[in-house]
Amino acid sequence: MAGLAGTFGIAARNFTAYPELPDVGQLVDYGVKMEQLGFDSLWVWDHVLLGVQPNFPIIESLTLLTAIGARTSKIKLGTGILVLPMRNPVILAKQLASMDLLTNGRLLMGMASGWYRREFDAVGVPFEQRGKIMDENLDILTRFWTEDMVKGEWSRHKIPAGVMYPKPVQKPRPPILIGGYVDRVLKRAAVSGDGWLTYFYRPESFAKSWAKIRDFAKAAGKNPDTLLNAAQLPICIGKSRAAVESDMMDWLGKEWDYASWSESTKDSAIMGTVDECVVQLKEHLAVGTQKIIFVPYKYEMSQIEIIAREIVPRLKG
Repeated sequence: MAGLAGTFGIAARNFTAYPELPDVGQLVDYGVKMEQLGFDSLWVWDHVLLGVQPNFPIIESLTLLTAIGARTSKIKLGTGILVLPMRNPVILAKQLASMDLLTNGRLLMGMASGWYRREFDAVGVPFEQRGKIMDENLDILTRFWTEDMVKGEWSRHKIPAGVMYPKPVQKPRPPILIGGYVDRVLKRAAVSGDGWLTYFYRPESFAKSWAKIRDFAKAAGKNPDTLLNAAQLPICIGKSRAAVESDMMDWLGKEWDYASWSESTKDSAIMGTVDECVVQLKEHLAVGTQKIIFVPYKYEMSQIEIIAREIVPRLKG
C-alpha cells in the first residue's frame, strides 16, 4: 500500500450555502483543473441531508468522484469523510470496487461513523448503534474485497454465501483512513483501518492523537510505521495574517461545524503571507502529518493557484 508522506491534496466545494446550489459540471471541470495543477488527490464531502436552517445543498460524493474519475487519469479521489454506517456495505463494496476499476486504482477513502442524528433518523439507521455498525461494515467491505467467498451473520446482514468479482485494482484493497476524535475511534483507525484522517486540527492536537493511534497499533501487534494519515486544513493567503483573518474566521464560522467533544477548531486555519503559511504548514509536517489536504478560502482559484505554484513546491523541497 503506497505511503502518503509528502503528498498534497485539495478539497472540492461539493456543498454550498442555500440559496446557492453546487454546479456539478463546474465541479467536474474543477477536478480536471486540480489534476493539471499537480495536486496528488481531490477530496469531497459526504452527506445526504446537510443542515436545515440554514441548509447546505450537496452533490453526492461517490457520484461526483465517479464523474471526475472519468475525466482524469492521475489524481487520486477521496472522501473526507464517507459516513459509513449510513451505507449498505454490500452495495458499497460493489460500488467502490467498480469505481476503483474505473479509475485504475485511484480511490483513497476517508470513512467515519458520523455525528448528525437527524441524517441517521432520515435513512433509518439507529444513531446509537453507529459505532458497532461502522465496525461491521468495515469488516464486510474488507472481506468482499479480499476473499473469494464471504459467509457470515452480522447484526444487520446475513450472508450465507456471497461472491463478489471483479475485485478492486488496489491490493489488498483501497486504503481506508478513519476519521474521528475519541479513543475508541482512534483505536479503530489503528487496528481496523489503514490510518487516520483529521479535520481542522492544530499541530499539537494532531501529535497527541497520532501518538495514541501508534500505541493502539503496537498493542494490536501492528507495525505503526505502516499507518497512513492525512490532515484537512483551512488556508487563506494574503498580504498579512491581519489582512485575511477576519474574513477567514467569518467563513469558517458560517459554513463549517466543529464537534464539541473534539479538538477540531477554526483556530487551525493557516493564514498570512506565503512565507507565513509555509512556516505554519511545516509545523504540521514536523509532528508527523503525512498528507495535507488544503481547504482553500471559499475555494477561490487565486488561492488554489498560489497553493499549487508557491506553497506546495516549498513544502516538497
